[in-house]
Amino acid sequence: MSKHTSKWLRGVAVGALAAAAALLAWRLGWLESWEAPTWGWRARFFASREALRPEIKLILLDQASLDWAQQENGWGWPWPREVYGAISAFCARSGARALALDLLFTEPTVYGVSDDEAMGQALKAGPPAVLALMPGGSVDTWPEYVPRPDVTTDEMAMPEPDHLLFPVAEVAAGAAAFGHVAGTPDADGVFRRLAPFCRFDGVELPALGLATWLSARGEGVPPSNRGQDALTTITADGQLNIGDKVVPLDANGNAVLRLRGGDFFAQAVSAAAVIQSELRLQADETPTLSPEVFKDCYVFMGSSAPGLLDLRPTPVDPKCPGVILHATFVDNLITDSFIAYAAPPTVILVVLATAIAAGMSLTYGGRWWQAAPLSVVWLGVPLLVGFVAYAQGFWWPVAAHETASALALVGALAMNYWAEGRQKAFIKQAFRHYLSGEVIEKILRDPDHLQLGGEKRELTIMFTDLAGFSTFSEKLGPVELTALLNDYLSEMTDIIMDEGGTLDKYEGDAIIAFWNAPLEQPDHAVRACRAALRCQRRLADLREAFEKRTGATLRMRVGLNTGDVVVGNMGSRKRFNYTILGDAANLASRLEGANKAFGTEIMVAESTWRLASSAFCGRHLADLRVVGRKTAVAVYELTGFAGEKVPSDRDAFADGLVRFRTGDFAAAREAFERLTDDPAAQHYARRCASLCTHPPGAWDGVWNLTEK
Repeated sequence: MSKHTSKWLRGVAVGALAAAAALLAWRLGWLESWEAPTWGWRARFFASREALRPEIKLILLDQASLDWAQQENGWGWPWPREVYGAISAFCARSGARALALDLLFTEPTVYGVSDDEAMGQALKAGPPAVLALMPGGSVDTWPEYVPRPDVTTDEMAMPEPDHLLFPVAEVAAGAAAFGHVAGTPDADGVFRRLAPFCRFDGVELPALGLATWLSARGEGVPPSNRGQDALTTITADGQLNIGDKVVPLDANGNAVLRLRGGDFFAQAVSAAAVIQSELRLQADETPTLSPEVFKDCYVFMGSSAPGLLDLRPTPVDPKCPGVILHATFVDNLITDSFIAYAAPPTVILVVLATAIAAGMSLTYGGRWWQAAPLSVVWLGVPLLVGFVAYAQGFWWPVAAHETASALALVGALAMNYWAEGRQKAFIKQAFRHYLSGEVIEKILRDPDHLQLGGEKRELTIMFTDLAGFSTFSEKLGPVELTALLNDYLSEMTDIIMDEGGTLDKYEGDAIIAFWNAPLEQPDHAVRACRAALRCQRRLADLREAFEKRTGATLRMRVGLNTGDVVVGNMGSRKRFNYTILGDAANLASRLEGANKAFGTEIMVAESTWRLASSAFCGRHLADLRVVGRKTAVAVYELTGFAGEKVPSDRDAFADGLVRFRTGDFAAAREAFERLTDDPAAQHYARRCASLCTHPPGAWDGVWNLTEK
């Protein structure tokens, strides 16, 4: 399986598992506490940009109204009920469609039965009035004096309270319809939905808002309050069908409200203002409110004064008057804007696609500077989808979507870490024997530097060998010889690796190493030359100790060459070595052996010297044609670091070399023989003597080697 395919499958698997876990938690309801805050964000964002329909009007019993009633009229709470007659009369004068009173009149007024009767008569004379019925109290059967709603529904989920609070008979006589105000908050105590119906004593009772809307249409009210044949049939199949209106429902038969208007109080009028306006109109005075303010409107009256205990926490306002919920129901009914739950197949498909995309993106872009922006993107997608879905009228499970994305991101990072750990373990195991710790750490930080398999690259290659090894090795036993080689090779290898070299192999006492792979090293030629000098100088320090152990003087020959080779893991599928192949490697090997012909210790090819000469001292040694090659190569002897003292006979050797190359062997011999302490010059002197005795037929200035 290719690396690309493996990553692709890993990303898909991580995303799919993350989506499955999140969707399972969503279906089991484990994410509700996380979903609630995200719903609040959406609801507040859109509510602040939307307002209730102009047909919806609010009258609030606020603290200012209570204070006015007490100070101006001496009314304590509860007010005389004839006051509500003034409110009904003003609504009738304005041409309101219906008046819903989210207030309870369950006890006779302290002002006497005539006060209750006056309210009932005033309600009957005004627009259709809808009174609230609230769960509680001791009444467990439907009272005879309260007409039953003329509404039928198919079997559907709905609240079924055991007891209801009903208004007194005198007040109930003026109502056109009744509506329940049975509200149940979500698990976090916030009101987001209303049940369109509740069932009590076999009677299906509409919610206050729905009853108000039906009453304005002359539907769903008792026969005595409407024309004949106005029976309303409501069906449910995951939704409520009311004529041409469709209300989506949740599993418990509730409608999710789309709250509008962040500041409900600014859209409302106070009860005191309505009462004052009606009284002034009756006295032919200028009213506080225009008589047209409620024209063709659904008017909802409720309380906002804290002491009246009808404030409800909603996603938009933690202290929202309860009547707002019922007014919002009518607003949503008029505008067909109830919130529907997103279809589960769509949720599953989108969540799965997002999680897989998130998992794959971090699988392929798992570096820290990629992971951070990618995480922001994929954690932002669920929120974006949630807001877009809300705008279209859908409740999108942002918590489930967000959880899937988060799990996919964390899973991808964990899998990357696991895969990276395996890769690091493989690299350490594969390279620890022939790479320096520094090089291995660089590869671990950026494995892309390492390309397994063969690749063509310019390297500087080093071959080393001990002079006369076979001679003194015969004098040592296997144990002593092994210990000697281990000590020698350890000292040399430490230097090579310290200079960033890659150990290719050992062949007996020989060392093969190279630079510029697997990591790129722009100064590879300099590193190799420096390693060669350091190795020679370290061996010089150890020579006396080794001589005591072997009885022989240990000297090392080094050949360096720079050129293109193939480097990579080569061998069988089960066992391989990281090694090099190519003519440049063969030439480095030949140069190591060519040191014998000149008595030198470090021979460097021109390709290497051209790249490193500025950092070192050395001399042009010869134009050399090694065994197996037709082309001559200029070679140099590496003698020290730049800035170190240069031998005084360096120019004399160069002069002899010029005469040798031009074929003036006698003069060259004379020049070289004067350099008695220079092994290379003495080899040249003997070579010149031979050429003087046996002059060549043709001369190109090249020293031809006849053996490796």
